[in-house]
Amino acid sequence: MRRWGTALAAMVLAGGALAATAGAAGAVTPAAAGAAACETGWGSGEKTAQPAGHTPLGSIRTGRHACYDRMVFDVKGATAADRVGYRVAYVDTLYQDGSGEEIPVGGGAILDIHVAAPSYDPGTGGESYPGRARKPLPGVNVAGYQTFRDTRFGASFEGETQVGLGVRARLPFRVFQTDGRVVVDVAHSWSAVR
Repeated sequence: MRRWGTALAAMVLAGGALAATAGAAGAVTPAAAGAAACETGWGSGEKTAQPAGHTPLGSIRTGRHACYDRMVFDVKGATAADRVGYRVAYVDTLYQDGSGEEIPVGGGAILDIHVAAPSYDPGTGGESYPGRARKPLPGVNVAGYQTFRDTRFGASFEGETQVGLGVRARLPFRVFQTDGRVVVDVAHSWSAVR
């Protein structure tokens, strides 16, 4: 019992000394605190998942994170149990589904993203997402992002929505599903440190 008390006292003193040092030096930045590790073992190859059905796309939004930039496809009415299919891969040129027309996308590399969620309600034909071919995604502004450079709506064709995502360079990315969402994260770099 005495050993535990001594060990605990030593940890408290060490923590206090560290806090005092940090306070004296001012705010601690990630570089000063030691570089934090970023997971980057995602690779840059194609990622796919088969759909269980086709539920309408509700919105597309983006966010900036410490190690990656994120794009989220919100699928209306889909739950964590629903499988929303996707196919995401780097391409040299983005070609619109259906027409085959080239869509210019800014950046050093292009991700061609297909999500099994049309921009219309399959039951009524009514629009569920206001994307327009060749245009930037409505309400999405990637100015100031570390990795994202441009977004373009491709098409909504045969139950899928196509989006072109321009990124700084061909970088590792991951795709996963959670609670009716398809999430695409593109790392800021290939290195494991931010």
